[in-house]
Amino acid sequence: MSDVPLPAFEPPYYAAIFTTVRTQDQDGYAETNARMEELVRDVPGYLGMDHAQNPGGLGITVGYFRDAEALKQWRTNAEHRAAQQRGRDDWYDSYTLHIAKVERSHGFKRA
Repeated sequence: MSDVPLPAFEPPYYAAIFTTVRTQDQDGYAETNARMEELVRDVPGYLGMDHAQNPGGLGITVGYFRDAEALKQWRTNAEHRAAQQRGRDDWYDSYTLHIAKVERSHGFKRA
């Protein structure tokens, strides 16, 4: 993960906003997370992701996808589905997922 946000993309595109609160038991989470990051890069139309977590445990990951088909490929990936189930069983106290179509996007970077 980077310490700077991804650049703005040319709209339209999709954002999957995944907000989580994790459990104390994180056995296997880091390995599975690394595998999911590896897998999603192979989805045609995947643009990248931003992630942040506060010390209190609230985490936000935003994945960016060129189109709805790319997002569908990720959503229906069998290994990703298994990781989702493991998350519900073991790693998350709660989560929300929001899918949004981005119609406007711009960025700023100090020179």
